[in-house]
Amino acid sequence: MTDPVFTPWLIPSDDFALYDALALLRASFQFMDARIDPPSSIHRLTVEGMREHCKDGGEIWAIGRPLLACMFLTPKPDCLYLGKLAVQEELRGQGICRTLVDHAASRATELGLPALELETRVELTENHRVFSRLGFTILNTGSHEGYNRPTDFLLRKPISLSADS
Repeated sequence: MTDPVFTPWLIPSDDFALYDALALLRASFQFMDARIDPPSSIHRLTVEGMREHCKDGGEIWAIGRPLLACMFLTPKPDCLYLGKLAVQEELRGQGICRTLVDHAASRATELGLPALELETRVELTENHRVFSRLGFTILNTGSHEGYNRPTDFLLRKPISLSADS
């Protein structure tokens, strides 16, 4: 998508758009409530927590004004962690998620990080398919505290850091 409306923009930590991003995330993640165990951490997310994420070196990117989509990025030593990606339900399937993931890959390259990583719940098979199509593969499984079964998958997408990519 080359339309400026679909160009990712960085939400500053003091921007009112954080409230819009939180509302979008909660609406987008609501379908999970009846499907995942344990419950999503989205229920504990606050605007103040989002501000702290930004102040601690994380980034929150959005598409659209008003917000159509958003994602959190967190630099780690060996990857850029992509979290809390949300696209308005009526706009899914139009390449907005791909635009965000491509932007995350560009940010990883700018930061000299060789990969993107994300986690998705075991039960959310549609997410597994989407991220597989976007070049992610399952690296391993994890379990939330108190669970003796896998509750999430860690997915990774290598990023080429060469100048000719």
